[in-house]
Amino acid sequence: MRSPQRQQNQTQETVLRNGGIETPSPRPRIQAHFHSTVSEQKLRRLNILILVFRFATLCFSLAAAIFMFSTTRARGSKSPSWTDFEALRFVGIANAIVALYSLFEVGASVWEITGGTTFLPEVLQVWFDFAHDQVFAYMLLSADSAGTELARSLKGKDTCTESNAFCIQSDISIALGFAGFLFLGLSALLSGFRVASYIINGSRFHL
Repeated sequence: MRSPQRQQNQTQETVLRNGGIETPSPRPRIQAHFHSTVSEQKLRRLNILILVFRFATLCFSLAAAIFMFSTTRARGSKSPSWTDFEALRFVGIANAIVALYSLFEVGASVWEITGGTTFLPEVLQVWFDFAHDQVFAYMLLSADSAGTELARSLKGKDTCTESNAFCIQSDISIALGFAGFLFLGLSALLSGFRVASYIINGSRFHL
């Protein structure tokens, strides 16, 4: 066994060879900082992608609602209106609701990108986004599907023959609604990813 005196001498020799100062290796700290920076960059890119999908949903659903609501019958006119058909009322109102919801989500996404934290408490935000994305996506799909079926049935009737502009506007509104559903569905996939990450790792995004 080595004597304490010999061990002390070897320690002193090691210190002298290192210039008299024992310094810890900086590698662990540099690697930790590097991984933290990479995670922040990926989180920022994910949030920007979510913002793009939210903004696209807002634009398409708002345009769909405007096109549908603008088919209102003029005073004294006998032309059809969106209020005359239950399916078209469903399309217009569903798109308006999704537009309002998307406006809130766009604001929440901007808040998260600029501030680095969620607008609501994190656990509430991830579940709020996921639940509402699912509900409103199914609502929008159901409304546009009902509107499509009505639009097909109107093609062979006098409604579209006498008021072709009404049918064209309705078709455009329904098509825009389907585009809004597509981007809302993509948003729902990302919000589902955030929920899964939170359940597994305790954070909405983890690498």
